[in-house]
Amino acid sequence: MTTVQPRAKKMAIVAACVGNLLEWYDFSVYALFAPYIAKALLPPSDPLSLLAQSLLVFGLGAVARPLGALLLGHYADARGRGPTLMLTCALMGVGTACILFDPPYAIAGRASIIVLCVGRLLQGISAGGEIGGAAAFLVEGAAGGRAGFAASFLQATMGLSNMLGALVAACVTAFLSDAQIAAWGWRAPFAIGLAIIPLGVIMRRNASSPVRQMAARETLAIGVLAKRHKGSVFAALGLSLLWGAAPYALIIYLPLYVQRFFGVAPHASYVAYLFGNIALVAGSLTAGKLADRFGARRVMLASAFLLLILPAPILSVLSVSHGVTTMIAVAGLLCFLVSQFVGAAPLGIAGLFPKSVRASGIALSYNIAVSLFGGFAPAILTALGNVWRGVPSAALYVSIAALPALTALLSPAFSRPPYEPDGPEV
Repeated sequence: MTTVQPRAKKMAIVAACVGNLLEWYDFSVYALFAPYIAKALLPPSDPLSLLAQSLLVFGLGAVARPLGALLLGHYADARGRGPTLMLTCALMGVGTACILFDPPYAIAGRASIIVLCVGRLLQGISAGGEIGGAAAFLVEGAAGGRAGFAASFLQATMGLSNMLGALVAACVTAFLSDAQIAAWGWRAPFAIGLAIIPLGVIMRRNASSPVRQMAARETLAIGVLAKRHKGSVFAALGLSLLWGAAPYALIIYLPLYVQRFFGVAPHASYVAYLFGNIALVAGSLTAGKLADRFGARRVMLASAFLLLILPAPILSVLSVSHGVTTMIAVAGLLCFLVSQFVGAAPLGIAGLFPKSVRASGIALSYNIAVSLFGGFAPAILTALGNVWRGVPSAALYVSIAALPALTALLSPAFSRPPYEPDGPEV
């Protein structure tokens, strides 16, 4: 028993995180190949308009997140974490297939736009239910005193998925001409994502039994949250604004940002993006360990303050030099800063809710915030341009999001004792 249980827990972590990896991989490659997707699937227009249209479709997935959080978060609390994780993985697969096989606008006309939007909506619903069930599963199944480290794998897998997306993008841009990428090459990353999904479904099916044992009793979670946990919901929303905005603005959008406003070659930006996400993986796991030792609130408080003041001077370096070495350093610093907050966030937000409504509480707060501040970040930042009154637009965006996060961390919601995975239902 002593040898099987640790292995089972490791497999459970992998099963919980594989869907998160697929979610962020699909979001990452969509952002990386947004200009090519726009040319293939949207009506002809000028390049900036096409890019903005494509990024707005990217944001459409974020709009669907609250619906996924409401439906799948309640399902996870009522029926079990495992069945929900399997369902989110399957929905992501259908959405990815829609994008992969979507016919070009030149052939299908408006039908290609409809198929693209349906694919993004399904991906958004899947992503909306993913984070709550996976985070609840990880913190509830962790060994004593290691809930923060276990939950930090959610954000570490985001870094791994971004690395996978950047690696695929770097290979595509290295081996295919721009004309080949525009014609069919942009579909290759989505084909890879679709091929991984059956593995995720199988792994989650094998992990579903222990997850059901941890499922909470059936209840209308949103009603309980509204009546008994308003303070926790508002605190979680404040934290989730930064949790959503920072990765989108400073990680996912970064390659497009440097390409659009600094004239950096796509291949060079993807290489820097790849190295930056190594720092995201290492930093997220480190933040999880620090959260277990010092408390999630302290780690998030320090990192939120740093995200308030440091992104602007770091990004300003690119106005002086934007060589590959400089870009790797900038991407690494930004990814590490983001990792310190997002690595501790799953534990910090999970501690705000009792087990019976934990998946719903995490999913709803995170996905409402992401739908407001995350998914449309690339489109908003593209419209704002390089700088806003001398401040890099991406840095300004994150600094604004840091303010409600700092307010939430100083609120009475965090005055209770440190998080206990199996604490009393309150």
